[in-house]
Formats: sequence, structure tokens, C-alpha cells
Amino acid sequence: MLTVLRTTWPLLLGILLLMVGNGMQGTLLGIRGAIEGISTTQMSVVMSTYFGGFLLGSRLVPGMIQKVGHVRVFAALASMISSVLILYAVWPHWIFWAVLRLSIGFCFSGVYITSESWLNASASNQTRGQALSAYMIVQMLGIITAQLLMNISDPAGYMLFVIPSVLVSFSFLPILLSRQPAPQFASIQRMSFARLFQVSPLGCIGMFLMGGVFSAIFGMASVWGSLKGLTVTEISAFVAAIYMGGLVLQYPVGWFSDHNDRRMIVMVLSLVGLIVSFVTLYVQPGIWGLLLTAALIGGVANPVYSLLIAYTNDFLDNRDMAAASAGLLFINGVGAITGPLITGWLMSQLGPEGFWVYIGFLLTLLTIYAGWRMLRRAAPAMDQNFAVIAPSATTVAIEAALENAGPDEAQKPAT
Repeated sequence: MLTVLRTTWPLLLGILLLMVGNGMQGTLLGIRGAIEGISTTQMSVVMSTYFGGFLLGSRLVPGMIQKVGHVRVFAALASMISSVLILYAVWPHWIFWAVLRLSIGFCFSGVYITSESWLNASASNQTRGQALSAYMIVQMLGIITAQLLMNISDPAGYMLFVIPSVLVSFSFLPILLSRQPAPQFASIQRMSFARLFQVSPLGCIGMFLMGGVFSAIFGMASVWGSLKGLTVTEISAFVAAIYMGGLVLQYPVGWFSDHNDRRMIVMVLSLVGLIVSFVTLYVQPGIWGLLLTAALIGGVANPVYSLLIAYTNDFLDNRDMAAASAGLLFINGVGAITGPLITGWLMSQLGPEGFWVYIGFLLTLLTIYAGWRMLRRAAPAMDQNFAVIAPSATTVAIEAALENAGPDEAQKPAT
């Protein structure tokens, strides 16, 4: 690991600063929206547009990179991100914010694709697994650090919009000044959704449902906290606990899944998540109970995301994994777009409790469907190809992670 850090630290530092900037803007908008009197329904539209922009970027940015190269695309998108982060404070209107969120989602998608390509190219076959693990840890630490920075100034002011803009601007320096040359970018073959569903119905349905769960958790948590009357410190701690839970539980769940039926683990984790959601709904715990709830929900959601990708790839040859992952990410993105919209509507009808109703409902559906799929066909052979993958990772990182985690082509059993 020390060798990996010595050779890739400029890229990892840049990614850390990127995640701090992105993590701050998501939480800050939810809190500032409540201060400005923007309704829950309107804020749900604002939060949803980020995922729409991210999905659009994942489809269009690879073509842009192939036409003009990594450096130009990266520089253009980077400057736009830095500008948008400041523009939020200029006019706190939900339509204006929605347009900015759409554009920043598009830009961050492209920036992630570029930085992940560079990181992947800078690692050797022997160190790629460690580099991707470090990348996953850095992403989580960046989001957690962002929540700490939320407490250094008044969210009703201008400073908290300036800080992420400056951090994102600084993040480009170690990436663009890296001695590692810009990598070649090859387009990924697409797999039809009909073929993907035939390979893994649970993978497709599960990724759609988890898209809704993720966007509700990561997009609407600060809005929920504002409705509940939590302080800025409490809201930032709640969001940080979500990511901390995901960071802690990813690896033990991954190890366990490589030795057991992944569908069973998906079902059990989803069951734990729905129980936690509905207990929180009815018990109404204090702040320490909410932090425990956040850690458990994050500890469920992050591993299930990786499990669904690994389970789908248990039925595929290595050459089809990248195409399948691209399809699963698209399905996840479609679910993510609808998540804040439905969550916002439920919270406008039921109050803050609508947040937990929606998450619990989706996890209930996933629990039932995973259990039903266990009755429909036998479990595939375990190839021990679980890869720890963050929900914000693009196809570039997922492809590299699966390449490192999966067996050699010659050892892969026929499907």
C-alpha cells in the first residue's frame, strides 16, 4: 500500500479534494434551501437534477474525450464546476439551482471518468487492487471531511459556497500536473437491457431500487434534517455517519459474499435496512440513535450496490463485464433520478417521516424480490470477484475493479 501511495498520491489528493467539494455542495443546498424557504417538493427537483446530469455525462463524456482528449475535457468541466459552486449563492431560486445541479452533475461525471482513467493507468497490474481500495477510501474520507467543514461558517452566508469552489480548483493541480501521461480511452461495448435482464433479473431490479435508495439518502438527507429541525452540526454528522457505515462494512460483507450465496446476503442486508428504517420511523430516536441509524443504512446500501454488480458478473465472461456494468449503472441512474422526486413528494404529504417510508419501502421490495429469485434458480459458482465499488464510481473504475477482482479468463467457467 505504501508503494501505491507513493506513486499515486497526487491523483488521490486531487480526488480527495474533489469529493470534499462535491460532498459540501450536496449537504449545503439542503440546509440553505430550508433557510431560503424553498419547499420540499422544489428541493427534491433540485436534488434530482444532479443525478440526471450525472447520467447524461456518463453517456456523452466518453465521446468528448475521444474527440478532444482528456486534458481539454477535464479543464473545461473543472472550470465549470468551480464557477457553478459559487453561482449557487448568487440567486437562491429552485429553478436556477436545478439548472446548476444538472450542469454540475454532468461535469462531475466527466471529471470522475477522467481522474479514474488516470488513476487506473498509473497503477500496475500488481498494484491496481490496492490503488482502487485507496480510491474507495479516499472517496469516503472526502465526503466525511466535507461534513466537518460544514460547521466552520454560517450556511446562510457566502463562505460555504466559496470553500468547495476553491477546493475543487485546487484538486485539478495534482491531477493535471501528474507525470503520468493521459491514458487512452476505449469506448465500452453496450449490452442490450433485454440481454442484461436475461442474465440477471435481480441485478437489474436491484440496481434500479438501490438507485432510488442512494439518491434519497445522499440527495435528501440534509433536506430531511432541516425539516426535522436538526442543527447544521447534527445534519453534517448524520450524513458523515452514512458514509462511515459504508466504509466500515464494505470489506467484511465483500469477504463473506465470496463464500456464500450473494442473493442471501442482499436479502439479509435489505431486511436489516428496512427494519432500521421502520424502527426509526416509529421510535423517533434522539441524535445518537439517528447517527446509529445512518451508519446502519449506509452500511447496508453501499455493500448491496457492490453485491449486485458482483452477482451479475458471476454469470458473465470477463469480456462482457464492462458492458454489463455500464448497463447496470444506467439502470441505477434512472432509479436515482426518481428517488428525490418521490421522497420529496412523500415528505410534503407525510412530513419528515416520508424520508424513511420511501427508503423502507424500496428495501422491502428488494428483500422480497431477492428471496423470490433464490427460489427461481440455483446460485452460480463462486468466483470470488466481489469488488468494493463506491456508488459515485463510473464505469472506468468499475471495469478496473472487476478486472482486478475477477479470475483469469482461462479460469473463468463457461456460462
